[in-house]
Amino acid sequence: MDINVQSFAAHNLRRRPEPVEVGGFVAGFDPSTTDRNLNYATPLPGARPTDRDVADLVEAFRARGLVPRLEFAPDGAPAVEPALRRAGFTTEAVHPYMVCTPATLVTPAGFRVPSADHPPVHVAVPRTDDDFAAIDAALSEAYGAEIPPASVTNASATNAGAARLRRIEAGGGAVRFVRAPDGSCAGAATCSAPAAGTAELAGVGTRPAYRGRGIAAAVTASLSETLFARGAGSVWLEYEGEDARRIYERVGFRPHGTRLYMALENSEHPAP
Repeated sequence: MDINVQSFAAHNLRRRPEPVEVGGFVAGFDPSTTDRNLNYATPLPGARPTDRDVADLVEAFRARGLVPRLEFAPDGAPAVEPALRRAGFTTEAVHPYMVCTPATLVTPAGFRVPSADHPPVHVAVPRTDDDFAAIDAALSEAYGAEIPPASVTNASATNAGAARLRRIEAGGGAVRFVRAPDGSCAGAATCSAPAAGTAELAGVGTRPAYRGRGIAAAVTASLSETLFARGAGSVWLEYEGEDARRIYERVGFRPHGTRLYMALENSEHPAP
């Protein structure tokens, strides 16, 4: 599965607005943002990069004023981590990932019985610009970003976030959300289009006021079901913390491996 996940990661970065391939690496850049989580690279499965290859990759980031950064499954390219460490890269994070298949998927009816305290959760497909903007704002709030008052909202940032969500839908992936009583978004998640037989589910987030109602599990199950119907043999996601792991296990995800995040925080580290 590590090879599938790594093959997927490389293919998915080729879908970015500005993909660059350098010495066994694929970098995916998004010129609309400097967010390091949206501008990173990954090795091709089994890559054995030279020091020169790594230096060329670093230069591709430096030319754009970005921190050189990679995300990958180490078992899918075992020679990469040592080459990066020689160049000065350090570990940013190690995230476990889980995998769900059609055989293990559990739909909401299987993990929550509706009651007065926990009414059914209705998962929706975004249709309008307002839907996509509401999802972007809700995910920003869920992940701790400050949301300014409407009167001073940065419209260009909001539009860019909504546009990224639209690109996921337009590219064969899916976005699902649960509408809040006031018509905004209570929680949402996204899933990429399939590649290498699998798809990545990401950005699962629920606004603090709506947590504990089964929203994360519902959107995760809905997205997995949607991607399986489109031909994916599996769906995988990363998680942080035991609470998140339990949510995904209820839906049918099972622990499988880890993904390593590495960055060259000192962008002036000398190239070989």
